Amino acid sequence: MQYLVIISIAVISYLIGSVNFSILLSKAVSGKDIRDSGSGNAGATNMLRTHGKKMAIITLVLDVLKGIVAISLTSIIALLLFVGSRMYYDMLGYISGVCVILGHNFPIYFGFKGGKGVATSLGVVLTLDWKIGLAVVIVAIAIMAITKYVSLGSIIGGALYIILETIHTTYTKFSNGDKLFFAVEIVCIVIMGGLLVVRHHANIGRLLKGTENKLSFNK
Repeated sequence: MQYLVIISIAVISYLIGSVNFSILLSKAVSGKDIRDSGSGNAGATNMLRTHGKKMAIITLVLDVLKGIVAISLTSIIALLLFVGSRMYYDMLGYISGVCVILGHNFPIYFGFKGGKGVATSLGVVLTLDWKIGLAVVIVAIAIMAITKYVSLGSIIGGALYIILETIHTTYTKFSNGDKLFFAVEIVCIVIMGGLLVVRHHANIGRLLKGTENKLSFNK
């Protein structure tokens, strides 16, 4: 039963994540695939550059909501089925988080070519642990505001999330619960933060070369 619940939550979360709003909205307003414009990324930043602030904000909000909806739905399913302990509920949340982000990055509906998962990751981390999520968001936004590099803020945010959440999870759960649940959560934390960094590999190269595009609100 528990394995069936885990698989079901993973699949549902992935399918939710695969609904890429930047692609859908871009096609709705221009008839074009956002992946054929600007940076080619299916996300809010490219929507800003291609379709302006209004569409970028709508995309950002909807992508954040994907993460929130996936984690919230997971909690409801777990509670309705009366399965496991608090550690089990927490582990399901982290598994859901990984899968909804994977869905955004590699959407089954759009040829497995999606975005970088920044906004969806934001929704996930804020829902899983709002204190850690808020700390990461503040640092990331500060870096973006100072440097005008969205990619740099996202990369550092991903790395900071791994550090803070690993420390917090180790301190609060390592000695107080099932070590298997703890290990799964740590793996999920590393995957979620690591995906943010890895998905920006091209941006890292441009940052090192000094050719990365800076954020502009001209539109």
